[in-house]
Amino acid sequence: MNSAIADAAAFTPAERELRRSISWTGAFWVASGVPPLVLFSIGGIAGTTGTPAFAIWAASMMMGFIQSFVYAELAGLFPNKSGGSSVYGAAAWFRYAKPVSPLLVWCNWIAWTPVLSLGCTIAAAYILNAVDPDPNSALRTWSLASGTLGSVSFSLNAAFFIGVALMLAAFAIQYRGISGTARVQQVIGLLVIIPLLVIGVAPLLKNGVNWENFSPFVPLAAAYEPAPGAWNTAGWTLVLGGMFIAAWSTYAFETSICYTSEFKNPKTDTFKAIFYSGLLCMAVFLLVPFTFQSELGLTGMLEPSIADGSGVAAALARMVGGGPIIASGLVMLMILALLLCIMTAMAGASRTLYQGSLDGWLPKYLGRANRHGAPIAAMWTGLIVNLFLLAIACADATSFFFILAVSNCGYIIFNFLNLNSGWIHRIDNAHLERPYKAPTAIIAIGVLFAFVNAMFLGAGAKVWNPWALWAGLIAAGAIIPVFLFRHYVQDRGQFPAQMLRDLQIDGAVARRRAGALPYLTLAAGVATVILANFIFQL
Repeated sequence: MNSAIADAAAFTPAERELRRSISWTGAFWVASGVPPLVLFSIGGIAGTTGTPAFAIWAASMMMGFIQSFVYAELAGLFPNKSGGSSVYGAAAWFRYAKPVSPLLVWCNWIAWTPVLSLGCTIAAAYILNAVDPDPNSALRTWSLASGTLGSVSFSLNAAFFIGVALMLAAFAIQYRGISGTARVQQVIGLLVIIPLLVIGVAPLLKNGVNWENFSPFVPLAAAYEPAPGAWNTAGWTLVLGGMFIAAWSTYAFETSICYTSEFKNPKTDTFKAIFYSGLLCMAVFLLVPFTFQSELGLTGMLEPSIADGSGVAAALARMVGGGPIIASGLVMLMILALLLCIMTAMAGASRTLYQGSLDGWLPKYLGRANRHGAPIAAMWTGLIVNLFLLAIACADATSFFFILAVSNCGYIIFNFLNLNSGWIHRIDNAHLERPYKAPTAIIAIGVLFAFVNAMFLGAGAKVWNPWALWAGLIAAGAIIPVFLFRHYVQDRGQFPAQMLRDLQIDGAVARRRAGALPYLTLAAGVATVILANFIFQL
């Protein structure tokens, strides 16, 4: 314990602490980059599932909203932590299986950080289309270097270098801390969210609902093929694949509680931030996919440019009946929306690494903040990793969705562990103050949803890439040796004093009141993934 205290004292407050400088509205605007995530996979989900696509978005959004009440309770337990619900959930698991805690934090990070590279890829495609519409031009076909990495490709093409510039711009904005980021996000958020809501409503008011585009209500016979299928094993596999990838967007507003240690009044701000962010996401994720399907129909949704995201702006322009000026404005809207997503991801993901370091789960160097209160070491780490991912995502749509699927494997693992941390905290940490306490029924539903998510993982990842599940599990497990080195070599088996103090633990880590239940939960989760992977086949 003494070594941990000494390590913490080695940094001055200005170097290592975030600052309480925002209210829940600031977090709401930082999280306003979540609703535009619908634009990342709206074409992919429609292309793989067909007419049930709108229902998949609605069901996934309702699951995410219910789960958020569990996360709201977790956030209230730790008013001095940043980094989001994975950090709060990690504090529940460390008594039972220490490596599970860094796994939980790491999986949340690998879920969020690729938003930078994926968002920059789509934004760069829009910019290139505007500058040079000819797909066969020298600019569009040029590449400094290209090749393959296993089942994916990479390319240092024009889109890559435009993506790098966008990524650096987001980095520069966030360098000055959360309050400045929130102000920029508010402006961009208003420019993006209001038009998104208008797009979701205006075509329905103008043209009504084209109900024929919602039938027959069966999945496709095969992904990206217009022939309707049936509710058989292959059909259900495609639907579960849609639920798997939709979760990456619809659950993501939990990022609004990444800033607990930066809230002026965390007791009230945490619940308000996640609740109102959830309501905003519900409006967008229910309206936009429904209107999208009503206007485009199955044939329109199966267009290649819709699947890879590059043609979504043109489709939106047709939906609202706009001419070239409206179309150009919607291209700008898409670029701003993607920049909003990028900034949200960078803000949340960097704080997850930062707090994970302070709590003893991740490498020490990540626990450094600059003089503006920004987690600078974590930001640089995310930037470097995403430069590598950007080169892959810019190569082709297959590589893009491979990154998305692997990323979401981490996100589903995080959600499984985190939803179960709700009842573990109830048992082991009943003594902690809870500014917001979720109904016990919600905690129970959260456990059920944890296993439903595990089924999505086992059955659905293969829809996007046959190797996605295994690559995702390898990426998740990569943190275990890093944690073992940090904990047993650098910290000599002791946790930082701050982590134990937040749990109001003095001395030895004791009181495993949940008994064998956490271990049985882990075993049941693994079994669910394996069984789902075996049963559901294309």
